[in-house]
Order: sequence, then structure tokens, then C-alpha cells
Amino acid sequence: MNSGPIRVEQKEGILTLWLNRPEKRNALNGALVDALTEAFREAEGRADVRVIVLRGKGPVFCAGADLAELERYTEMGSEESLADAKRLGGLLLAMRRHPRPIIAAVHGDAFAGGCGLATACDLILASEKAVLGYPEVQLGFVPAMVMAILRKKLGEGRAFEMVAMGKGISASEAREIGLVNRVFSADEFDTGVEDLAGELAKRPPEAISLTKSLLYELADLSVAEGIARGAEVNVEARQTEACRAGVRSFLRKHGTTS
Repeated sequence: MNSGPIRVEQKEGILTLWLNRPEKRNALNGALVDALTEAFREAEGRADVRVIVLRGKGPVFCAGADLAELERYTEMGSEESLADAKRLGGLLLAMRRHPRPIIAAVHGDAFAGGCGLATACDLILASEKAVLGYPEVQLGFVPAMVMAILRKKLGEGRAFEMVAMGKGISASEAREIGLVNRVFSADEFDTGVEDLAGELAKRPPEAISLTKSLLYELADLSVAEGIARGAEVNVEARQTEACRAGVRSFLRKHGTTS
């Protein structure tokens, strides 16, 4: 799919979803949110998809909400506004719950909802030229839904500073506070994204899926509950063919038998 609000590419287990509104700085409107939600849903059951990479066409990753559309919703009733907000919230939750790892490849600016979209991904890889931020407060608005994820990633103090001050920060600063995982030079960015996504795609998908779901589930559990849930996931992992094959291979390689 090479037209419409997103472009889709597939190569060697890596599904790349391109935000495809460069003339609007890839601003999030209803059509783009719906297209992303559907693309993520379709990828859930595909054995040939091991990693998903989210990218933006043009010089900007995503400038945030489409303000022209947002203005129309501010003039509508609360029910229409709530339905629109829940549409984006549903996308963020679907990304969080998706069985495949999702990488945000942020080559340019990621502001407001665009930064929220990146934050909802499991990993953020950024170009040294990228700037990330939540400037909503400067417009009298609130980055409300993504705050639940941002708070878990950064902690309350750093999350509050980002959303209350509303200032953009460099990719290097974002890495220092834990928002971004890796920063590449502009020349090395594409290669860096491809290499990391490729390495992740080589991992057993069952193990990655169980790892991701457990990691996020633990946030809502006590230590005791988390250990108990971990034991259950441990059993699930042991029963996968990937685990059995991995153990057999290790034993053969090291000449160890039980």
C-alpha cells in the first residue's frame, strides 16, 4: 500500500509503516489514526512479521495533531470530542498490547501527539537532528492519554517537566532521561535502524511476545504477584518449540547433557 495516509513496506520479517502526510508534517488526523490502527491489527496474526518499524515521510516524523481537525472538534459537543480522543487512545493501547516489538524511527521532529506516538512504541531510535517534546500546554491543551505511558517510562518528575514546561529536547537529552534508546548520526540513522530491527527480527517471536507482554503487565502488579506471573510465563516459554530447540542447540554446542 503506497498511497493514502500510510505507506506499508515488508522486508525480511520487518514491517515498516510510514506516516504519509509530509505536506502536513505527518499531522495526526482521523484517517491516519484509523489507518495505523488497522495496520497494527492486521499485523497481529502474521507469522511473516517479527518487528514493526514506524517512520515518517518528509523531514518531520510527526508534528502532532492536525490542528485544523482539532479546531473542528473543539466546536462540537463533548460526545464527539470524546469519541475522537478515544480513537487515538485506542491506537496507543493497541501498540502497547501488540505481540510484536514496535520501533519508532524518529529522523526529525516529533511533537505533541507525534511524540506520544513514538513514546507508545517499545523502542525509540532517533537521529541526532531530532527534537522531541510535548508543547500542548502552550496551546492550553494537555497530552492527556500518553501521560500514562510517559510517566511509567520517565518517572513522575521528568514526565511532569516535559509536559508542564512544553519545551522540545534534543535526541541526546531524550536519551539521557530514558525516553530515547539510541541516537545515531544523520548519515548512520537508516543503517542503525535497519541493523537493530534486523537483530530483533532474528529473536524467537514467541519469546519476544511473552517478554513484551509480561514487562508491561508487571507495572500493575505487586512484586509477589509479578514473580507469580513470571513463573507462569516461564512455563509458557519452556513449552515453545523455539525454547526447546535453543536448549538442545546449546547442549550440543557445549557438550553438556543432563
